[in-house]
Amino acid sequence: MRLESVHNDAEIFVSRYAMWRSYDLVVVMERRAGDFEQWYRDAHPGLGASLTVVLGDASLAQESVDEAFSRALQRWDRVSQMESPRGWVYRVALNDARRRLRRAGLERRLLRTSRISPVAPPAGELWLVVSELPQRQREAVVLRHVGELRENEIAEAMGITRGTVSATLRAAYRSLRVAIDDSQEVGAQQ
Repeated sequence: MRLESVHNDAEIFVSRYAMWRSYDLVVVMERRAGDFEQWYRDAHPGLGASLTVVLGDASLAQESVDEAFSRALQRWDRVSQMESPRGWVYRVALNDARRRLRRAGLERRLLRTSRISPVAPPAGELWLVVSELPQRQREAVVLRHVGELRENEIAEAMGITRGTVSATLRAAYRSLRVAIDDSQEVGAQQ
């Protein structure tokens, strides 16, 4: 028996085993879902209303209850055997809501304490001319000279090819040159 043959036989065995396992999983999940579905229909409205009253926030309660029910479905074999599956889901939902509230409070505190100063746009006549460029050209020039990105980084940021970035920058520089030359001529005539 050749090594290649053994390797191929092993691959066939593994793929068939995976197929049988996935079939078993589908059967188990269908059985689980059937039991769970009826319980969900009965329990969801009451648990959602209870958590809404406790939290005073219907959308937070709904998100947390939905999260708790999805966790219950994942563990339905164990949860369905508990003395009080509704109690378990309520506790998981309440803990989820508390976690969300803590995270939101932390975010608010961080935003209050870390005052981020607004970034001033570049000043000067040149940037006034840049602001008149078409949006794509303006974006490429700003990313190149303010953001200090290389052409390949600009391409990734803008979702275009590197060649398109090069062509866009060349067109922008050409437009800037014309605009600057025109403004200098106007200034010289006055």
